[in-house]
Amino acid sequence: MNFLNIHYLKQGNQRQQSAYQTLVSHQIMEKLDAYNPILTGTIPINIDIESSDLDIICYWEDKGTFIETLTKLFATEKNFHLRECLIGNQQTIVCNFKVDTFEIEVFGQNIPSENQNAYRHMLIEHQILQNEAKIFG
Repeated sequence: MNFLNIHYLKQGNQRQQSAYQTLVSHQIMEKLDAYNPILTGTIPINIDIESSDLDIICYWEDKGTFIETLTKLFATEKNFHLRECLIGNQQTIVCNFKVDTFEIEVFGQNIPSENQNAYRHMLIEHQILQNEAKIFG
């Protein structure tokens, strides 16, 4: 499974297809393209619950520019909130807002997206689920 491109969601369950439609119709991934966005979390690997949000991780090199970009792009969205914090000793920007029926969380660090914990953990969880499916059918 290639999680680096959200097209796999088109063939997924109803919630994944809905997530795809929301992300595409609002051009969320395209708007974040300069920051190597990757959709992570429970929805991509089909273990989400009703309250699960769309988690998008990003890689920024200039924190100020990333904050300005998020504010410019999403400040008018419902429930917009942006904060800076330290996670794992890393400067982190977390931006939340709601689009359509989805809560969206954009999570940015000065770590390449493919090296961030959220992506690495999702790949491991996906592999475990695949192995369990083979074992338990």
